[in-house]
Amino acid sequence: MKIGIVCYPTFGGSGVVATELGLELSKRGHEIHFITYNQPVRLELLSNNVHYHEVNVPEYPLFHYQPYELALSSKLVDMVKLHKIEILHVHYAIPHAYAAYMAKKMLIEEDIYVPIVTTLHGTDITLVGSHPFYKPAVTFSINKSDAVTAVSSSLKKDTLRLFDIKNDINVVPNFIDLEKYNHGFTDCQRGMMANDDEKIITHISNLRPVKRVEDVISVFYNIQKEMPAKLMFIGEGPEREKVERQCEDLDITNKVVFFGRSNEINKILCFSDLFLLPSLTESFGLAALEAMASGVPVISSNTGGIPEVNIHGISGFLSDVGDVEDMSKNAIYILEDPKRLQEFKDNARKEALKFDLHNIVPKYEAIYEDTLSKCLVL
Repeated sequence: MKIGIVCYPTFGGSGVVATELGLELSKRGHEIHFITYNQPVRLELLSNNVHYHEVNVPEYPLFHYQPYELALSSKLVDMVKLHKIEILHVHYAIPHAYAAYMAKKMLIEEDIYVPIVTTLHGTDITLVGSHPFYKPAVTFSINKSDAVTAVSSSLKKDTLRLFDIKNDINVVPNFIDLEKYNHGFTDCQRGMMANDDEKIITHISNLRPVKRVEDVISVFYNIQKEMPAKLMFIGEGPEREKVERQCEDLDITNKVVFFGRSNEINKILCFSDLFLLPSLTESFGLAALEAMASGVPVISSNTGGIPEVNIHGISGFLSDVGDVEDMSKNAIYILEDPKRLQEFKDNARKEALKFDLHNIVPKYEAIYEDTLSKCLVL
């Protein structure tokens, strides 16, 4: 198949998953065309089966905000015609599904029919899409898609609750390439982050308020009172200054390492003993899955799609949002006994195996094939 993939080319979960999906599909013999405004961050190598087409948005003084949706729709039309793309897989309802539908209607005028598969990732539904200004456009985009997927059962329920959806929604979870988490790092490299007697706690996010990063610091503060520990804080975002001040107020600045954006996440996770994810909401919890793939148990909130990934009492523990004391208690319970810690590490890795891309990508292939077959009937 010739598949066009539209996504945000950023470090966010949707962009990462879309890029990894395209790369794996290319390995399975499909021709993949990424269509977006920048080359996706995980798209390191172009090949005969992987192509990138940049969407340029000309600046016109007439527009207060430049019309990206219009530019994207036009680019999709051009690329479908030039490369004979058979199906479009768009990640996010708006603006991507909305733009894809406009491209589809323009192509129909030329007797070219290209179906649209839309994947819902979370913020397009729970944050942006539910706003009254955007709700009609999101509802329209989902209902006009030829197939719709959501990354968790929780997100599917939220979508059906918030919008008047006529389409079926298939749950296809996010995934990771487990082969990338077969680490070959040496023990001596661990010493660059912490002493031998210190437990390594890790958090990865974009440091937005929804991630409740102040809770990360509070839980770590309680952990380090009970045992030697270091906190690895990975990511950049608007809450960073606030948590840095929190560390100063708690006098733990020397125990917290702020990495900012890092290309060595796998190495940090390899040496981590525990992962903290106390978010207000997560449509899936890809960061938790990446930790589990590295054999790191997870202490998280029990919100959104996280309970579908982090299994309570097996790969880690779930607590109510904001319940710092319960999270701290569960964290210390895992860390204080070396044998127990190893059991949770082993269980985390086993649970992550369920989300290996070799188990998930064929589900997308089946959706593509089913969608194309229905279009042939039409």
